[in-house]
Amino acid sequence: MRAPRPLAALLLVPLLLLGTPAARAAPARDGAGCAAALDCTASELEALPLTERLVFLRAVQEEVAAGYVPGFRHWRNIEGIITFFAENGFGERGSWVSHVDAGILEGLERGTAMALGRSGDDFGNPGSRLWADYLRRLHRGELAERREHDPAWGEAEQASTEHGVRLAQRHGAVASRLDERIYAFSELYRWMLRNPPTALHALNEVVAGTAGIPLVPADFLRWFTDVTIPEPTYRGAHVARDVALPDPVAAPVSALRLLLAYAPELLEGPPVAR
Repeated sequence: MRAPRPLAALLLVPLLLLGTPAARAAPARDGAGCAAALDCTASELEALPLTERLVFLRAVQEEVAAGYVPGFRHWRNIEGIITFFAENGFGERGSWVSHVDAGILEGLERGTAMALGRSGDDFGNPGSRLWADYLRRLHRGELAERREHDPAWGEAEQASTEHGVRLAQRHGAVASRLDERIYAFSELYRWMLRNPPTALHALNEVVAGTAGIPLVPADFLRWFTDVTIPEPTYRGAHVARDVALPDPVAAPVSALRLLLAYAPELLEGPPVAR
């Protein structure tokens, strides 16, 4: 058999390289794949567009965690904030918001993997072990009451969020003034979860000094910090953005929409304990 001519050999090189494992590009991860494998790093999650992160988050809840904690939907409030980001131009890849969000998602992903016994690696995210402990306690029925549940949720989320902030700093991403204001809203939200009695006292004082607000502070706080629904964080983020801009027209409208989202609670009567 005659050896291939030099030109023909050169043409064969790219084809041979494409057929080797080293030359084939690794398939891109997507939200469903990350949820199924529970092994995506913060960098891989940060590479996902926000729409895929929502796919990931819903799948982790409904297709993975719900098998361990029946009916699990305890990250729906995170869905609310990601939906707000996606609809309002936040979270572009490489941005401060994107890195912080990736750190949050990595923490709950690793916590799920650890609780299910699929991995012992926390990926260096301090929120991972707190989320794993949170899920195990839910599984054992130890967090049935909001006064026990909410601080545990808030501590795990806070640790994951702070790790996300460090990731953003490590990548040289800088928060805009608007990013900082919305982050301050998220800090307030987590503080309410971790300190419900103090938060209720503060809310009582605000309502007492403001005429015409149709809400009972305890009921509103219970609704606003319900992690199983997306509306409070979604609507609350709009209020935080419009106040931060500031927008004298949009801010009152956003506040009204937040109250309207709460309005059905007024008609349903006393909430049933989770």
